[in-house]
Amino acid sequence: MILIFSAPSGSGKSTLVHYLLSQRSDLEFSVSCTTRAPRGKEQNGIDYYFISDTEFEQLIREDAFIEYENVYAGTYYGTLKREIERIESKGCHAVFDVDVKGGMNLKRIFGDRALSVFVAPPSISELEKRLILRATDAPEKIRERVLKAEEELKEQTNFDLVIVNDDLHKAQTELLHKVNAFLSSPKAN
Repeated sequence: MILIFSAPSGSGKSTLVHYLLSQRSDLEFSVSCTTRAPRGKEQNGIDYYFISDTEFEQLIREDAFIEYENVYAGTYYGTLKREIERIESKGCHAVFDVDVKGGMNLKRIFGDRALSVFVAPPSISELEKRLILRATDAPEKIRERVLKAEEELKEQTNFDLVIVNDDLHKAQTELLHKVNAFLSSPKAN
C-alpha cells in the first residue's frame, strides 16, 4: 500500500511523516529527487537525492520517474520507480512526502492502493509565520511559497484525507488512527 502526503510548504507535513514512520515499522520513506539545494540539515539520500538539472533531465529521458514536476521555476522534484521497488522488496508500505501536484499524480497512478493525505495549515497567516520562523528561505522565497500555498489549498478536496495541523498532538493522533485503519482494511491484505 502507498501513503501519500502533500501540503503547502510550512504546513508541518514532514513532521507528521516522521512521526508516522516512528510509529510503524512496516512503513518506509520514499526518497524523492530534487534539483534544489539542501535546506538546513537535509542530507542527500535521506531527505532527498539532490541532483543537478542535467542528471534530472537524463532520468526523465530514461523514463526513471513514476512522476515528476517542475514545482518552482527551475526546480524539479520527482519520484523514482526504483524507490517503489526498493521499498516493496523489503515488504514495506511506501510513504511519499511530495508536492500537491505530485500527490494528485501518485493517487491517480496507484488508485485504491493509496491513501492521499493533505496536511493543511490552520491559516495562511500561520503558514507564513512558520516559514519565517523556519529561517531557511529569503523573504521573496517565503512570499512565493505563501502565494503557491493559497493555490494549493484549493486542491485539498482532491485528497482522501485532510489533516489540519493546528495542534500537533491532535494531528498526530488523528493521522495514526486513519493510517492504521487504512492499512488494516481488506484491500491492504
